[in-house]
Amino acid sequence: MAFVAMVCAVTTVLFALLYQRERARRKGQGLLGAWPIPVMPLPQLSPVFATGPYGPTREAEVSFIGRGPLVVPGGTSDGEAWILAVLATKASRCFEFGTCTGKTAYLWARNAPAQAQVVTLTLAPEQAAAYARGASDTDEDTKFALAESAFTEFLYSGTPEAARITQVYGDSKTFDESPYVAWADLVFVDGSHAESYVESDSAKAMRIVRPGGLVVWHDYAGPSHAPGVFTALNRLAQRVPLHRVDGTTFVVWRAPVV
Repeated sequence: MAFVAMVCAVTTVLFALLYQRERARRKGQGLLGAWPIPVMPLPQLSPVFATGPYGPTREAEVSFIGRGPLVVPGGTSDGEAWILAVLATKASRCFEFGTCTGKTAYLWARNAPAQAQVVTLTLAPEQAAAYARGASDTDEDTKFALAESAFTEFLYSGTPEAARITQVYGDSKTFDESPYVAWADLVFVDGSHAESYVESDSAKAMRIVRPGGLVVWHDYAGPSHAPGVFTALNRLAQRVPLHRVDGTTFVVWRAPVV
């Protein structure tokens, strides 16, 4: 009888832990406490996301292509892609780390003001040997980074929007950002999720963004999802005020106006 009671007690504890872990995951928290980066409601990011009685207003209407239930390489969720597209409507210069399929660049060019410029950086397939893995980077991060750098044609290829997109090839660690310092209204960091790359790309992104501009990072989703992103951004948050956008895996930072 005592053995049965012990088994029941252990089972109850295990179910409680599993429930707490799932609840924490859904709420964007770690099992032992909140993630270090505080949450920001989406309307706080920009007034354009303020909702009316029917949800988002017409001010947040954009030209859009989602992925629905389809499995596609890399990429943002439909909600995240919509947010990026809406942000582009107020951005004249956009810079992206990590082109992948080219969807973000396409959505930016499709929705940005008429004279907007989009620059997107990726490692070309033939440049795979230039990938500079750091000591703390994992095999999995390296594999995914190279897999998402295998494209030679992009979603924007052959479209009118391609004329507003500058495709840059090279390893982001050796990329010289000096021509773009304080250049961009909007910067998206979604290249390699390896810790050393997130650190390098973040430093460059924060130089590329203009005063008052916005840097957005993707895949801050806990230590088991993309640990390199989680670790690097938690460390960065000790120095600058980062926020994660509620309901997304985005982390954002607005450059101070001097």
